[in-house]
Amino acid sequence: MSGMRNILTTTFMVTAVGVGYGMWAVISPGEDRRKDLLKGLPESQPARMEEARKRNALVMQVLKEASETSENIARGIDKPMK
Repeated sequence: MSGMRNILTTTFMVTAVGVGYGMWAVISPGEDRRKDLLKGLPESQPARMEEARKRNALVMQVLKEASETSENIARGIDKPMK
């Protein structure tokens, strides 16, 4: 009985993996569709990419300044420090 259970369990697991792979192969976009999706990303447009670089530079500058101070800026301005 234990041998039959192992065979059924193994068969079920192999079938589940096969069905999952089959669904992934059907659902995943083709090469042409993938290229179209990459063209539509904001990073593909030079103006938006430059805006993103500037925004990232500002965020990094703020993080650097925050790491160099001993104040707890997460506490807020209106709450007194102890």
